[in-house]
Amino acid sequence: MTDITPAEWESRHYTGLLARIARAQASHPKRTVIGGLLTFIVISFLAFGPLKGTLENKFVIPGSDAQKATDLLKAKFGARNGAILQVVFNAKNGKLDTPERRAALDSALTKAKNQQYATSVSGPFADNNQRLSKSHPGIGYAEVQFSKDGFQLSRSKIVNLEDSMRATLSAAGIQTEFTGDADQAPPEQGTSELIGILVALVVLLIVFRTIVAAGVPILFAGLSVGTAFGLLFLLSNLTDFNTITPILVSMIGIGVGVDYTLFIVTRFRQALHDGMPPRDAAAYASATAGRAVIFAGVTVAISITGLAVIGIPFITKLGLGGALGVLTAVLYATFLLPGLLSLIGHRIDRLRVPFLRESDESEAGRRKSLLGRWGAFVVRRPAMLLIAAIVVLLALAAPVLATRLGTADASTAPKGSTARTAYDILTTGFGAGFNGPIPIVVDQSGDRGAAQRIYREAKKLPASSAAFVQKPIYNKTKDVGLVVISPATAPQASETDDLIKTLRNHTVPTALGGTEARAFVSGQNAAFIDISNRIYSRALWFLLYIIGVTCIVLSMAFRSIVIAFKAAITTLISATVGFGVLTLFVKMGHGLGLIGLDRTGPIESFVPPIAFAILFGLSMDYEVFLMSRIREEHIHGKVTKDAVRDGVAAIGRVVFAAAIIMSAVFTAFLLTPDRVSKEFGLLLAVAILTDALVMRLTVVPALLTLLGEKSWYMPRWLDKILPNITIEPPIEQPTVAPQPVVAGRPATES
Repeated sequence: MTDITPAEWESRHYTGLLARIARAQASHPKRTVIGGLLTFIVISFLAFGPLKGTLENKFVIPGSDAQKATDLLKAKFGARNGAILQVVFNAKNGKLDTPERRAALDSALTKAKNQQYATSVSGPFADNNQRLSKSHPGIGYAEVQFSKDGFQLSRSKIVNLEDSMRATLSAAGIQTEFTGDADQAPPEQGTSELIGILVALVVLLIVFRTIVAAGVPILFAGLSVGTAFGLLFLLSNLTDFNTITPILVSMIGIGVGVDYTLFIVTRFRQALHDGMPPRDAAAYASATAGRAVIFAGVTVAISITGLAVIGIPFITKLGLGGALGVLTAVLYATFLLPGLLSLIGHRIDRLRVPFLRESDESEAGRRKSLLGRWGAFVVRRPAMLLIAAIVVLLALAAPVLATRLGTADASTAPKGSTARTAYDILTTGFGAGFNGPIPIVVDQSGDRGAAQRIYREAKKLPASSAAFVQKPIYNKTKDVGLVVISPATAPQASETDDLIKTLRNHTVPTALGGTEARAFVSGQNAAFIDISNRIYSRALWFLLYIIGVTCIVLSMAFRSIVIAFKAAITTLISATVGFGVLTLFVKMGHGLGLIGLDRTGPIESFVPPIAFAILFGLSMDYEVFLMSRIREEHIHGKVTKDAVRDGVAAIGRVVFAAAIIMSAVFTAFLLTPDRVSKEFGLLLAVAILTDALVMRLTVVPALLTLLGEKSWYMPRWLDKILPNITIEPPIEQPTVAPQPVVAGRPATES
């Protein structure tokens, strides 16, 4: 009989589909690696070559007033279809209305008229100087109307037009800035991802102490994100994804790509250090830690699908796009990593990092580690640490009471950006509310005087609320009218939202009472109010779906309703802390400069549900990683207290490192100028750190220690109903026990 260690013998008796896949991949490493690389190459070639799709900024809100207004304009008001480029002029010395400056303006606007898809250009002196400031005659603006939406326009051509107009007008002493939906550049990428990867590499070098071991998770993160981007652009041929989706793909893909691989590589090295051959160690790591990775990926998928409950397509698709990185990370971990680890073998410990001691992966070594000692401390002082953690969490979560959802206007854009400068110039010349006009789209096919009556009723509003009401304009058949109102307050001010509610609840109903005409209050503010209202109305069902389905899956995995509900509650608290800190920064203004902003504003309406769905899924990753090891220790005969101590010692370092890496990736996105990217980055970074360091490594071990064996409570009736799907891979019981081992060798040979 061949000499084998008990670990080797046990690994060969794992059964089930994943174990068979792991053995197959580990047994044919070259074929596995070549197959994985070919998959990456083919997807990348198709997605960035002949089948590359286009990302679109579509904010469809089915059934909302804002959406009805948009649909009516598109159907019957062709002149108002497409994007608008607003060109803002500021003659700092003197007036715009001089012969030299008029000539320069005419020349610049002629260039705009010749732009592809431009249908009309309205300068500052058109329509009786309507676009020229009365209080500041050096300030005016022009509007370039396109027949295409912003995402359909060539970004390079828009930039060239802006540069050309700016050069022409600069010679005449006119400052020129640009804003509008035709000037929407996609969020910048590259720098944040690079910083996140560099931080991840540093953490991995400290954890593994070898360059080869640290390089494997970085490699897999790159493959996962690259493939996720490829799938995103392929899928964009079938449906529309928002231009901010790549930010979420990068954020999530890099984080989970590193974390999932880190978890499996750690188990692989532990198996090698326990004496298992590389091929068996790779299969064993994938069959055990890989199973937890799949469960973790499933929880992310559950959370993301919950976004569909809200009923806003672009929110659902933002989540689905972001989840592509999770999908690719799970697939590569399952079908590529076992082969690569088998091929690398003991070389995983090569190229040691200087000045760092070799890590001791044995059980005794893990107990002596920093996280091992911390786990033992938590087990000894559970009540004290639990109370301290609750106090800290409540303090961090308290600002969430001041949260306000809405839309931040261009005043919060980075200083020096053309959108921010244009906003400030227009505010000086026309008032803050000019930057957030409120259009009322009137379907007057059954009453040709409807738009005029709305105009007269809106004129009755106090000047402190509505600064200016524009006379109605009509389509060619005059069955659709448009009344535009300029608020007296800034777009992101709560008073502007109040004005929209007044228009919807009083002004429009009063003007149209008893008629068949319909009118829809629209604009960016109205759209975000509709998004907020939809989110609030579906929030309970959204939470019930995510929490309910996740609890069922975790109950199946760990055979305990206590573990399942504990996971859901602790994750909710982590999310609340994340929202609280985000509110503290962006709404209340504390530490605003630290994240690259200089003005407060509301949190974008779509950020909370997407961030919560992502966070809930990622939080379950750490829950599954930690609890799978604690349960493994428990089912092998240890009481809960000892299982918690040894589970934290075995996997705590991985959870800690994974959280640092994930939060670093998210934090790096604070460097982008885009406000929404900053909001996602800050919220997720804080919530992940809270969840991993406070919840998983402190609150959960303390709570399990206090509950003892009650932690594993499962009603008999529920145990019978739920399928027996567990984190631990099924083991085929041997007919002959393994031989005892003495000093790493069998006691007897046969």
